[in-house]
Amino acid sequence: MRSVKCCLHPSFIVIAVAAVLSQSLAVTSVVVPKSNCYALDNSSRLLDFSDWAGVPFVHEGKVSDLVIRFCKDVESRSQTGYVDFGRYDKYNYFVAGSGHVDLVQEFYNGDLQNCEHTFDKMGRTAQVNIICGNCLNGQCKGQPSCICNVTYESTCRVIVELAIPCEKSGPRIFEGFTVGFHPRSWEIVYNGLTQLGFEKSHRDFSFSTEQLHVALYLTAISSQSNLVQKPVVKVFPENGLEVKLSGTGATGKPPTTLSPSTLLLDWRCVEAQNSPYEIKIAIPVEGYEPVEFVLTKMCEYTQNQEEDAKRGWAIFGIISCILMVSSTLFCCGGFIYKTQMERQHGIDALPGMAILSACLETVSGAGQGYSRVEDVNTGSANEVSWERPSNAARGTRTSSESKYGSV
Repeated sequence: MRSVKCCLHPSFIVIAVAAVLSQSLAVTSVVVPKSNCYALDNSSRLLDFSDWAGVPFVHEGKVSDLVIRFCKDVESRSQTGYVDFGRYDKYNYFVAGSGHVDLVQEFYNGDLQNCEHTFDKMGRTAQVNIICGNCLNGQCKGQPSCICNVTYESTCRVIVELAIPCEKSGPRIFEGFTVGFHPRSWEIVYNGLTQLGFEKSHRDFSFSTEQLHVALYLTAISSQSNLVQKPVVKVFPENGLEVKLSGTGATGKPPTTLSPSTLLLDWRCVEAQNSPYEIKIAIPVEGYEPVEFVLTKMCEYTQNQEEDAKRGWAIFGIISCILMVSSTLFCCGGFIYKTQMERQHGIDALPGMAILSACLETVSGAGQGYSRVEDVNTGSANEVSWERPSNAARGTRTSSESKYGSV
């Protein structure tokens, strides 16, 4: 009875609730392994073989011995020397196998001697079929790992079966999913794995206080893009930094490689502090582990909307002053040029006055500088005549004309 009362004590309940909440709020992203010696099995679960990198496996033969250095290279050793059958390419990771083979590992760019005719002059190559467990032919009994069989397809290629005790499979990875700062980049997440530098807070790779907006681009395989859900953001410390998500990525629009979704982050420093803020973004994926990564933001000083508005008005004022000064200099320079070079005076020396006068005459309809066709073909007071016009006609014509350039 005492134990029950102890468990129902208020302090005990508070501690238990805090522990549960701390576990539920913990963000553990699936980070890319520390080496390139890893694989994804047929169920897209992560298998990390970083501890196996460089471990040798030897198969004794009648003429030569075959040695596999895991995630390093494949060699044939004999009394005549070493023959390299390929090295592990960091850009060609493990791939899932089929049938009784769980994983397949390829080795390329071996020795070229007597293999110059191979495709793209890749030299000798090797293929290692990995079986998680024991050999099917019953060899290597009592041994945790060994080479089951070696088959030389030719002098330039060898196929090896290797049995190892595969470690417990890790989380299920959403393959083909990427997150980057450009539509065709993947600095943050590649193939569903969070890249180093974004798995936790890094002060050296943090965003500056002046940067108010960050755009992230999400891509996924089109056949599985509908599994991506709306992202969730958490900030630590909780107070001091305002973060808002927008864009097609925030609404849950399925991202594809042809049309990436855009996730826009608008953050504003409300409180300044020496340590950076951690922005943890989790993107849930149906049936897979959520894709999670961390962005770091510095807040060396506070920011508010009034300052942003004042900064906008200040920029507008500076641009207006520049335009006014440049216009004044242009007018003064044009006035001096027309006065000195073209010998014009008064208001006629101002730049643009000729154009303004022409526009005013066009609008008013007075002082036509040319005769229209219908006026030429019909008899009127303005047609050309060899006779001297009368005084009355001249007086009437003079009063109706307007001098060019008058206002």
